Amino acid sequence: MDQECNKGMKERINSIKQLPPDFKLSEEESSFLLNPPPQALPFRVTPYYLSLCSRDDPGDPLRRQCIPTIRESRFKEYELEDPLGDKKHLASARLVHRYRDRVLLLATDHCAMYCRHCFRRSSAGKGQISSNELNMAVAYCKEHNEIKEIILSGGDPLTLENDRLMDIIRRFRTIREKIVIRIHSRIPVVLPQRITDELLRSLRDFRPLWLVTQFNHPREITPESSEALRMLAASGITLLNQTVLLKGINDSFETLEQLCRSLVMLGVKPYYLFQGDLARGTSHFRIPILKGLELYAKLSNSLSGLLRPIYAVDLPGGGGKVVLDSGTVERCHNGWLKLKSPEGKVYRYPIEASQQTDRFHLP
Repeated sequence: MDQECNKGMKERINSIKQLPPDFKLSEEESSFLLNPPPQALPFRVTPYYLSLCSRDDPGDPLRRQCIPTIRESRFKEYELEDPLGDKKHLASARLVHRYRDRVLLLATDHCAMYCRHCFRRSSAGKGQISSNELNMAVAYCKEHNEIKEIILSGGDPLTLENDRLMDIIRRFRTIREKIVIRIHSRIPVVLPQRITDELLRSLRDFRPLWLVTQFNHPREITPESSEALRMLAASGITLLNQTVLLKGINDSFETLEQLCRSLVMLGVKPYYLFQGDLARGTSHFRIPILKGLELYAKLSNSLSGLLRPIYAVDLPGGGGKVVLDSGTVERCHNGWLKLKSPEGKVYRYPIEASQQTDRFHLP
């Protein structure tokens, strides 16, 4: 990492004392920051991202993504520590093999900023992949010829030092030259200074590469983040975006349309619009799927296929990703929705946050 990027990482804000003097906290925000709940997702935000947030409005859509509130300590009975069921599909330490032709490598547990809607919050900040864990992951992929794609995620892989990141990519390209490599990172959004000439010179050697980022609101598209995206695209890296549908942040047609149009103008394809996962302490971010379907129908009728992402959800407890539309969602009589996995199994997802259940998979 270059000097400016290192400075951005070292100066990250992680306590109430480090917030600017004019930053006015609400009672819900200060309650968390003064006395963080046990095992809570840590508070960490880059000075850059904080500079984009309102100083006096706790409802600001960017501020809500980075400043915690005491609502994160309120769990619903159906919320899960491992909402995507990664542990059920571990092929080796840090390697998740859920789908036949692709694997997910949890390269690190660290992020430049801990987004308050994070679904891997239980592992945040714990460490990064060891040499032995990488060896096991590479050996597994070498033995399984059906694997054609690897997703580097975490945490955020771009928080790794350049040499470490390149070593990981090199190891997988060595065993299978044509394997597709995707890097999932929110760095272009929260610390665009990380996208440096040095990083891009290293990545060019491994093209074709795909980078999937997460812009959730049009105000995250700034001159700095736009320049980071321009540099990535100019280096021959294909750019996609995954947006999380968040209550009070981007759950309106106007916001999502502006976001999608702005991204396409920067050469980024809107890829997925994700329904919120049932992660513990995130109910205040989720909107009902039925409302999401209404919103997505409006997007579908107004935007071209180039601008329109796919509305999807990860089935609770490890059922995998499914596309959400009127043909895949069925209302239950007891306040739940029925969703089918690719294998035909039926899962339940709550319509409203007040509903409860003791299991998700229906026999």
